[in-house]
Amino acid sequence: MATNAPLLGNQSKKGGHSKASIFYGADEYLEELKKKYAHDHEIAAMKNLLPGEADPNAAGVAQSQDKMLKVEKDNENRSLKTKRLFPTANKPDPMPQNLAFLFTKITPEQMMYMWNVLTAIFIGQVLMVIAYCGALATLPDYWWTCTLLFGIPFSYIAIQQIYIDHDVMHGATFPVYDWQKYLTHPFADFFSLPWEEFVLEHNRHHASTVDLLIQGEFGWDPEEFHYALQQWAGPFSTNWYKYILTVPWIPVIHFFGLNDTGSLFALEWWMHFPDEGAGGKCNKDFWNKWVPRRLYHNAFVVTLWALVWLLGTYPLGRPLSEGWRFMFTVSFFARIGFSAAWMFITNFTHSLPWNEFLAQDPGRTWPILHNVMALVLGGKHRWNEMLFHDVHHAFPNAVGTLSQRGRFHGWEKETQMQKTQKKRSLMMKQGK
Repeated sequence: MATNAPLLGNQSKKGGHSKASIFYGADEYLEELKKKYAHDHEIAAMKNLLPGEADPNAAGVAQSQDKMLKVEKDNENRSLKTKRLFPTANKPDPMPQNLAFLFTKITPEQMMYMWNVLTAIFIGQVLMVIAYCGALATLPDYWWTCTLLFGIPFSYIAIQQIYIDHDVMHGATFPVYDWQKYLTHPFADFFSLPWEEFVLEHNRHHASTVDLLIQGEFGWDPEEFHYALQQWAGPFSTNWYKYILTVPWIPVIHFFGLNDTGSLFALEWWMHFPDEGAGGKCNKDFWNKWVPRRLYHNAFVVTLWALVWLLGTYPLGRPLSEGWRFMFTVSFFARIGFSAAWMFITNFTHSLPWNEFLAQDPGRTWPILHNVMALVLGGKHRWNEMLFHDVHHAFPNAVGTLSQRGRFHGWEKETQMQKTQKKRSLMMKQGK
């Protein structure tokens, strides 16, 4: 993680348009962001619950009384589960220069840039599927070659999509244009959570699980089942053999959609949100807000997969009834990528063995491991999310994601140029 200048500098002018978008000015986007927080007060209330500090763009929104939008604690501010005080994040004061980049406010230009990257990823996915269809139509006798040349990069770009989803969720919660919210994860499954509920459930995870290894300490965590599979047996060093019974199921449940962008996870969340109204009545926003969003989002998802089905029929000389063969292959590789990304973000970072390993290796003295994993995830700034996920949970609003910080500030604590300059400065002083 570096302290060098951000990727996007200060480009905004009052009322002008930035390089991040042809049509939308940065100041206009910031104003729209505040309006969206006012409309989606549930998201604002949830983000304002999180440790560290509230989202400045969500300021002024009243605290909700709904169970799903509150932190569960007693009158003494203690967890009902562990009796521990709700932790106060220890933000450095005064702020050391080498940590200032962590708390630098994300600019509107950077927010817009991340949404543009996410949009480009979706366009890339669509073009890859079309190219795969064209390759099969042109080279029907090379199915495995065409499929692997498509599938491996397609899985890889799905990993990148989840990381940018995670980045914008914590740094640019609402899209620049409303249609962009449909592009965040449509290839993940055949139906899933709409963007607004995706944001809500993930922030519910942060509100409930402040400590990486104590899930659901301050309320229900939608991801608790994942952690039960990997931590039910206690310390890994003495109970490693028990983990053999449950850990192998983790990639299976992710593959079939029990993750933030999957179908099984959507069903789980819909069973809990929104809270019922007074007297057991239906929530007043259920039919006019949440149901339409679910229908619109999943209509887009189903339409996308229907088009993938059609690509697998007449262009490949197959009848309409056999379109599932092409669609299944595309979905298979998409699920591999999305599953891998979520296993890293939700399982890997919260596991006892990984956190015990990090505690024994504060200097990060395994360069081969770190380089390989950075390659798998798409860069060392992404791998930093795995190395410093506790910082992310301590300051989900103020810091956001470590991969996001690395996107704009680099991934190293100190760049090679900075090291060279220090060495030169030291030699000059010694020469004097």
